[in-house]
Amino acid sequence: MLDIRYELTQQKKDKPDPQKLGFGVHYTDHMFIVDHTEGIGWHDARIVPYAPLQLDPAAMTLHYAMESFEGLKAYRQPDGSIRLFRPDKNAERMINTNRRMCLPALPVEDFVQAVKAIVKTEEDWVPSEEGTSLYIRPFVIATEPHLGVRTSKTHQFLIICSPVGAYYSTGINPVKIFVEDEYTRATPGGTGFTKCGGNYAASLISQVKAHELGYEQTLWLDGVEHKYVEEVGSMNCFFKIGGTVYTAPCTGTVLPGVTRMSCIELLKKWGYAVSEERLAIADVMKASQDGRLEEVFGTGTAAVISPVGELRFEDQVAYINDGRIGEVTHRLYDTITGIQWGTLPDDMGWTTGI
Repeated sequence: MLDIRYELTQQKKDKPDPQKLGFGVHYTDHMFIVDHTEGIGWHDARIVPYAPLQLDPAAMTLHYAMESFEGLKAYRQPDGSIRLFRPDKNAERMINTNRRMCLPALPVEDFVQAVKAIVKTEEDWVPSEEGTSLYIRPFVIATEPHLGVRTSKTHQFLIICSPVGAYYSTGINPVKIFVEDEYTRATPGGTGFTKCGGNYAASLISQVKAHELGYEQTLWLDGVEHKYVEEVGSMNCFFKIGGTVYTAPCTGTVLPGVTRMSCIELLKKWGYAVSEERLAIADVMKASQDGRLEEVFGTGTAAVISPVGELRFEDQVAYINDGRIGEVTHRLYDTITGIQWGTLPDDMGWTTGI
């Protein structure tokens, strides 16, 4: 268990308008920090005022992308209490990410303790308006000043928090997705399954291209054959074809999303056939032409569930469900958000209080 020291500010910020939060724009009064030193381990856990970091210009995180991050949320319940959604799964995923990135990782219980501690400290920042939450961003950076390429001897694990509204300005309305067939996001043996900044930086060029074409996001294909669907830039992706729900397997190139995992568990509970076998984009487009492509949706912590109304691959465009939210998509959204905000009973045992 972490021995957390508290150094709280006396100059608290004004709270933003809860109707105009946006996503990742506003930050709370405090942040959590714990240091890691080779030979010592994790030490000096503290919650301190939110402020710029002091980093040596030669800090290895700045030069060699030695960092990782996570994302989860805290939700205000109808009775005013606050609950987290499956934080242990984020902790487990960060351990797997950090193992691949040669970074130290907090044990699951310490990760969850740190998250609960900062959210408890910032509980006044957890909004109560419909569709809002407190986004929580844990991250690890390599802090040793060294310009040789090797693992770092010092690190910091930090958590910052941000009150947020909807991730997409369109809300739960269907988004338009562009299928990337030129650039590659991930390849076997790489870092595609991790949450590291380099993955997202490398994906931006396709996102820019998609926006120029009038699409909100990019759907990536596999990096070897450019044939099989993998994930959207910030979401896992699901396809309902002929009654079966397909999503890409987590075999090293796809992020094992917590919302993805939750959707699969719910779908199986409801009796749907779920396939995690590889699905070719050609089969998706053919299913659209044949009228068998019933629903497409993305899943992630930020947006929860995002229905897809249009999918463009090369010169083909698939229009899904007449641009309306599908029945399964809507049911998943209502169920998961209902559990998160406490308007439905948590019969899955997914939430935990702070």
